[in-house]
Amino acid sequence: MKTENKHSHILTFTRVFAAPRDLVFQAWTTAEMVKNWWGCGQFPACDAEMDARPGGLWRSCLRADNGDEIQLAGRFIEVVRPERLVFTFVRAAAPQIGVEPVDTQVTVTFTEQAGKTLMQFRQEVFTTTALRDNHQDGWMTSFGRLDDILAALETTQTR
Repeated sequence: MKTENKHSHILTFTRVFAAPRDLVFQAWTTAEMVKNWWGCGQFPACDAEMDARPGGLWRSCLRADNGDEIQLAGRFIEVVRPERLVFTFVRAAAPQIGVEPVDTQVTVTFTEQAGKTLMQFRQEVFTTTALRDNHQDGWMTSFGRLDDILAALETTQTR
């Protein structure tokens, strides 16, 4: 995975997933799949709702083992199957656990590459580099889980 942060408050990733573009896109837009890979190490997703259409809402709850929760939500701005997603990404403040609010926009593009998918990810604009870095760590954990899920699905589908 390649990470570039040319602007200090913008998070960008380039990553290749060993799965077809349609499947990777589905993993981003299907609530049951999102629930299985979103979240950071201590706060995996426990719930998700996805209405993947322009104007559609999405929501997710991340929950730690001790019951602490982080609420995420947003609205899909652009949905071009299976090429591109643009959505708002709002994280509610949870001061009791040191979580600051975030209000950003995420753009994800998916390019087919011989049965694999090149994903280009951009989240902007964070109010601080610390918030950006926090999200970088969280997304890296999430993308690792997504790799595992996609590999398992590919293995199941090829049997």
